[in-house]
Amino acid sequence: MTLLYALDLLGTAAFAASGAWAGVRRQMDLLGVLVLGLVTAIGGGTLRDILLGDTPPFCLKNETYLYVSIAVSLLTFWGHRYLERLEHPLLYFDAVGLATFVVIGTEKAIAFHTGFIGVVTMGVMTATAGGVIRDVLSNQVPLILRKEIYASACLAGAILLYLLNLLHWPRPLCVLPAALLVIALRLLAIRHNWALPRAIHSESPPKES
Repeated sequence: MTLLYALDLLGTAAFAASGAWAGVRRQMDLLGVLVLGLVTAIGGGTLRDILLGDTPPFCLKNETYLYVSIAVSLLTFWGHRYLERLEHPLLYFDAVGLATFVVIGTEKAIAFHTGFIGVVTMGVMTATAGGVIRDVLSNQVPLILRKEIYASACLAGAILLYLLNLLHWPRPLCVLPAALLVIALRLLAIRHNWALPRAIHSESPPKES
């Protein structure tokens, strides 16, 4: 088992836990919790593979991802009373998973010879699309549309990986800085409450002249 594959499974577990936890908080039944756990963990990579024409998607070629997602979702459902104690460590696992998904999605798009926008989009989509589906299904505004530094951290990592690949750097020297950038930006944003600027819009309509 390679390190990247191990981190991929770790990220899958962390994302499944976050999806299942969202279902628990919305007081969904067991099926609802399982669905949210699964779509959060594998939704981004599945959508990426469909758009790139790589079918069947990765999770059907290697069902370990499905088993991990289901197992973690069930553990979250039955042990949700204890999950709050792990909420802080889960943030670190989530950041590692985010970085791993960005790297895997970006590298796969590069391998399929897509252009710059396609490469970056696939990288960001792999890391964030599952969370978007989770938030929509649980009736929340998707996290990437809120003020948190989340998708923008993925964007920065995907761009860096693409640029380093253009320079023909060895694969480890491309992957590691990109992954560390995503992790650093995400954790620093959580610690210091960083956010992107927002447009200030007055509630009152403008006066007509």
